Amino acid sequence: MSGETAGVRPGVALALATVAFVTLVIGGFGMLSLALDVDAIPVQGLGQMPGVIATVLATAAFAASLWIAIRRRPSFAAALGCVAAPFLAYLVGIWLGGALTGADLAVAAAAVGAVATSWFGLLIAVAGLAAGWGGVALVRTRADRPRWPWEDPFDE
Repeated sequence: MSGETAGVRPGVALALATVAFVTLVIGGFGMLSLALDVDAIPVQGLGQMPGVIATVLATAAFAASLWIAIRRRPSFAAALGCVAAPFLAYLVGIWLGGALTGADLAVAAAAVGAVATSWFGLLIAVAGLAAGWGGVALVRTRADRPRWPWEDPFDE
């Protein structure tokens, strides 16, 4: 095999990075909640639905922002969109989830403020940055499969 090989196709990179984002968010929320002994959404009376809706919206926003970043000419700076989009979508999802479950809108807004100013909000942004950077790296990297030294055909 000679020359450069193409990086991972954008669709594959999108799928892998999106799975990584969801994994980082769910695992990170669990570990952070365990370490700090607090709930991800500390406002009582909302139930689980705001968190579920917020995670789905954040995942969709992450995938959309990463797709925009990698579909043509991927750059690592474009991965910064993968920080803001899921963070804002998560906050919108909390408020929307609270509104759809019949909670008082002021309680839903308080939950949004609590998450936006907590370690959980930062975790969403960091997960977006890490997974977004990884998705861009998958597309940009021109590499071949790993080889043992004795597999090199040019060594003879």
